[in-house]
Amino acid sequence: MKTTLSEKTFVSVLYVFLFILVIITLYPLLHVLLASFSEPSAIIAHKGLLWKPLGFSMEAYRLVFSDPSIYIGYRNTLFIVIVGVALNLLLTALGAYVLSRKQVYWNNMFMFIITFTMFFSGGLVPLYLVVKGVGLTNTLWSTIFPFAVSTFNLIIMRTSFAAVPEDLEESAKMDGANHFIILFRIIVPLCLPVIAVMGLYYAVEKWNGWFYASIFIQNHDLFPLQIFLRKVLILSSTDSMTGGSAAGEQFQIGATIKYATIMVATLPILFVYPFIQRFFVKGVMIGAIKG
Repeated sequence: MKTTLSEKTFVSVLYVFLFILVIITLYPLLHVLLASFSEPSAIIAHKGLLWKPLGFSMEAYRLVFSDPSIYIGYRNTLFIVIVGVALNLLLTALGAYVLSRKQVYWNNMFMFIITFTMFFSGGLVPLYLVVKGVGLTNTLWSTIFPFAVSTFNLIIMRTSFAAVPEDLEESAKMDGANHFIILFRIIVPLCLPVIAVMGLYYAVEKWNGWFYASIFIQNHDLFPLQIFLRKVLILSSTDSMTGGSAAGEQFQIGATIKYATIMVATLPILFVYPFIQRFFVKGVMIGAIKG
């Protein structure tokens, strides 16, 4: 079919708009990357946009990786992400399976109660009192157990599970399959794109989480990576990395240390996305088939 001039114009304008949007989205990360490899004195004096490193220096990364706090933060964050996401997906899948079955009594009432929590909650103080009351304060579990299920993700996964044909479940029951077999051998493989997307959502949330960790955890050895990143960026706490330098040198190198710390804390989660990308669009669309 022949393309009209108006269609070509629309497509051209759309591509230009998307290109500009990509530049606007990616440039801040590019700026941080280039600044992290620049000479500290040049970065302090530079004004405006940055399109290439000002000189070349790995000193900021050397100082960042010489700080034991980074490794402590990585260890704790990886534990929170791996254990937390596994628990999140397991409980979300179990809840979504039960709520997606039509024969479950009071299904609509349960969904109403669960959805209600998306808009109304007890607040931070009751949450802290509950976490303290069960003895989870000052442990990594305080950032995992209270947030084991996301209502939004549960609704998406439930919608995906409900879209699986009932004939498959009935056939499995005739062959003697119980609910666990139906869930993990039939439902989960068919809804793997949605589960992968939910895993990405949970992983990003766990990786970037710092607020509740700052409230529930006081032990320095249990701080996640984002707490150390916050100290460097907001509190400008780089003394542990530049303790042997003069005051002027600490100020200069401190600027590039901030950029290097951002890259060290951000790149791991960015590397995960390409492996999940092929599931992303398909998973979200499948989860939106039924309302």
